[in-house]
Amino acid sequence: MARAGRRPGPTNTPDAILAAARELFAERGFQATTIRAVAASAGVNAALVHHYFATKERLFVAALNLPLNPAEAIVNVLAAGPREQFAERLVRFFVSTWREPATGQPLQAVLRSAASTDQGAAMFRNLVENVLLERAAAALGVPKLRVVVAMSHLLGLVLGATILQIEPLASATDDELVELIAPTIHRYLSPDS
Repeated sequence: MARAGRRPGPTNTPDAILAAARELFAERGFQATTIRAVAASAGVNAALVHHYFATKERLFVAALNLPLNPAEAIVNVLAAGPREQFAERLVRFFVSTWREPATGQPLQAVLRSAASTDQGAAMFRNLVENVLLERAAAALGVPKLRVVVAMSHLLGLVLGATILQIEPLASATDDELVELIAPTIHRYLSPDS
């Protein structure tokens, strides 16, 4: 059993927790990984994991090194204005987030890892299936399949524009991309479609 309290001396506890979480999430998946298992693997108690990361979802997002929680982002974009303009806001948010160096570089690193390693693919799949889909589908009032198809469309867009840098996609303005993509994303995510 892990000793209670903070480790003595300079702390690298969050790093140890994240390393244990990455390993367990990749090995067991999101559902089968518990805060207690992560704590035991990191040599700390579960309360310390909660202290640093609050919830299993936030621990998972931190383990992926994401600059934002995508499920929370979708809910925030939805709440930011009228529903009929949601797709436009979502595409604009998505494109600008992936192009902004502070957020785009870590997101691109996760996408590269997901496309090139089994562990990266497992972590990304767990993010989509266990963090993003449930919350986004519930918030939007649409089936999970529609959410994942819209997400796949957007990921293909950013893959071509930011990682592969295919022209003229890579140099298209945010406004051009929003005008082209938003109607299709609206069709996927509209509860009336």
